[in-house]
Amino acid sequence: MAGRKETTAKKAVPQRDKRGPRTTKRGDQVAELIKSWITDGKVRPGVRLNKEAELQEMFNVSRSSMRDALKALEVQGLVRLSTGPEGGATITRVPLARAFQALQNYLFFESISLEDIYAVRRVLEPLLAAGAVEHLTEADLEALERSVEVCEPFVASHEHALDQRHEDIHFHDVLALANPNAFLRCVCQIINQMLHSLVIVAGNVTQHEYQAFGRQTVAAHRAILDAARRRDAAAVEKLMAEHMDEADAQLRKVHAALRQKLVLDSDLDLRAGKKDNP
Repeated sequence: MAGRKETTAKKAVPQRDKRGPRTTKRGDQVAELIKSWITDGKVRPGVRLNKEAELQEMFNVSRSSMRDALKALEVQGLVRLSTGPEGGATITRVPLARAFQALQNYLFFESISLEDIYAVRRVLEPLLAAGAVEHLTEADLEALERSVEVCEPFVASHEHALDQRHEDIHFHDVLALANPNAFLRCVCQIINQMLHSLVIVAGNVTQHEYQAFGRQTVAAHRAILDAARRRDAAAVEKLMAEHMDEADAQLRKVHAALRQKLVLDSDLDLRAGKKDNP
């Protein structure tokens, strides 16, 4: 009985606090401590944490609490969990896909439209492109060239035309990754992801209409690329502003709309090693 009393005495007694009727769960407390390590620079992306059993002993928590903590951090994109003898938790940079998911799930309840997105895109995209010009490498310029070539209009299936429109977005992603302003880059990449994943067009849109959209986009991208090769940031900004106006008008012609949906984990590409941050 004495041993039983000692064990019971060591258990934390739930206390009321200002945040609600129950204290924070042990797993959440551990997750917050590990996040403080990241904040303080004690662990950086790429660092592998101790084995689960060692972490469990370090924090003096149950196995289930430790797993809850690691799972919470994984959902937030702060750790990557792997299984097997050499498995465990590795600190990661939060993937852009997680930021997109969180923002889109918030916006799901706000009833935004494609027009709302383009009202913002028309302002930000020219700034992003102009700021990227002096930082574009030869590899970046080659990637932009390949994107334009993929989208060169020709008679193709409806599915291939959709693939070309997705490649149109990739052109803008290449520019985004070259811009050193991380906040501007992130916002524009999330907008690109929304356009890639959530825009739908009317079912009666013809192949001719898709090709007209494609020809106009290719011409705009080619002009932007030529100005970027000349390192003419002012021209890039002007051309991109014109391109945004044209793209908005073209999307209206094909009766495009933003599909409102919650973004599930299964919708995201969170494969280890996928580069979506510079």
